[in-house]
Amino acid sequence: MTATDAGMTGGPLTSGPAASHDTRRVLNQPPPRVDINEFTLNIPLQEYLSSVGEAEGVGTLEASGSVVGSGQFQDDARLAHKNPPILHTHNKYGQRIDEVEYHPAYHRIIGAAVAAGAHTSAWEVPGKGANALRAAQFMLFAQVEPGHACPISMSHAAVDTLQLAPDLAGEWLPRLYSPQYSPELALGKPGALFGMAMTEKQGGSDVRANTTRAVEAGGHHLLTGHKWFCSAPMSDAFLVLAQEDAGLGCFLVPRVLPDGTRNTFLLQRLKDKVGNRSNASSEVEFADTAGWRIGDPGRGVRAIMGMVGRTRLDCILGTAAGMRQSVAEAVWHARHRRAFGARLIDQPAMTNVLADLALESEAATIVSMRLSRAFDDDAGPSERSFRRLATAVAKYWVCKRGPNHAYEAMECLGGNGYTEDFPLAMRYREQPVMAIWEGTGNVIALDVLRAMGTDPESVDAFFAELRIASGSALVFDDFVAALREEVAVVAKAPHDFAGQARNLVERMALALQAALLIRFAPAAVSEAFVVSRLGPGRSFNYGGLPSSSDVAGIVARA
Repeated sequence: MTATDAGMTGGPLTSGPAASHDTRRVLNQPPPRVDINEFTLNIPLQEYLSSVGEAEGVGTLEASGSVVGSGQFQDDARLAHKNPPILHTHNKYGQRIDEVEYHPAYHRIIGAAVAAGAHTSAWEVPGKGANALRAAQFMLFAQVEPGHACPISMSHAAVDTLQLAPDLAGEWLPRLYSPQYSPELALGKPGALFGMAMTEKQGGSDVRANTTRAVEAGGHHLLTGHKWFCSAPMSDAFLVLAQEDAGLGCFLVPRVLPDGTRNTFLLQRLKDKVGNRSNASSEVEFADTAGWRIGDPGRGVRAIMGMVGRTRLDCILGTAAGMRQSVAEAVWHARHRRAFGARLIDQPAMTNVLADLALESEAATIVSMRLSRAFDDDAGPSERSFRRLATAVAKYWVCKRGPNHAYEAMECLGGNGYTEDFPLAMRYREQPVMAIWEGTGNVIALDVLRAMGTDPESVDAFFAELRIASGSALVFDDFVAALREEVAVVAKAPHDFAGQARNLVERMALALQAALLIRFAPAAVSEAFVVSRLGPGRSFNYGGLPSSSDVAGIVARA
């Protein structure tokens, strides 16, 4: 066949570098989203941090925003996920060491987060807005690299439980408050991180079915048993549940004993997880492992629930951080990509999707700030009752919305989004863990029902929060009125409504988000949220905002 036969007329055929030069030009691809400030660009977080979280002083957050927005930090996040932790049960001489090796990038990331106070700053410098400031730090770092947030969260939450044991608190809290991070297991380190080990293979969330035993041995206990999930196993100490004669107790188990020797902490394997791959999660065996009781004998669940409440809040914060990453990446792509004669962001179908994603992100951010404020040390009885119920409500719904939000944002990037070269593939795998950790959907929804029956003050405090926003939107007022009637019925016999728990908790979460947006968000945001989430035609498929919505204004905030 000749060139003419093939229809290739009009000039001589050429080959080589000169001919292929034009194909090497990269056109219509977004520039790298690097060397930016993730805090100053996050308008909703800035606004709600002060108006809802009542925090003051954002200088450290601006510094952190620059750190996590840098090309170096983003590259470290990529490396930490591409090079997951490696378990070393023995050294080369056959001696048991039970250590996990992390990529240096992981240590750089967690070191920066600790230095910024993302772990325990709210405890070290308490006061109005302290938890919102700490939450914002946590969210900035978790937005770019979520795996390290697990030990950061557990270290923050462990303080609540440690305060029940003054002697142990005196020893460990100064190290937990330290801004210094060092990865080795050694006595006398200036800083420390905490983990926890509660669940076992036969019980999971039903921790009262645990079989790990604790036997008194003088001033401490010896634990024997197996834990099915123990994340961040290179942490310096762990809060562990184990059975003692009086029932299930809570114990502090250090990796290094007071005499400098290693405690028995037998790592069996690392979990091969869907996501959260930069963070090690292990199975561990205890064999006469030394532990020190926290709280009263047999009251371990009560002792550790303060920690659980705070890690549940961090699940909300982590999901909100992931939503922010998803929105930021999707909007960045749409602003710099053209198709069919216009920028993607200017095309109505895409603008609607982006605005809907941004709405979800704002709603998660504002409830994060409100709950953080409720955990400050000036919280009175009503505020504590509010957070008891509202944390579980928000944990259920916000974390449930995370995975599909990540998927929809990934779709905005088209084929790029489905590759590991861009961060949304990692985010898509990451978001489900927030809904699973510290209580799956059913566990959380049933916990809400239980609180209705055992803590009626929490119900009163929850609806008192909603009433503040009443009178501003008829759709909201009607929605809350119907919800209040239903809750009044359910609270009389919660167990009879277990099959409808999810539906009820979903509507409670939407009402709370709407109430906060009505009070604190621009009208474009609150009105679109109320009509799309509470109205009669509500739909949870992204991109279905009604024509009355100011989608361009919503996206502009993103």
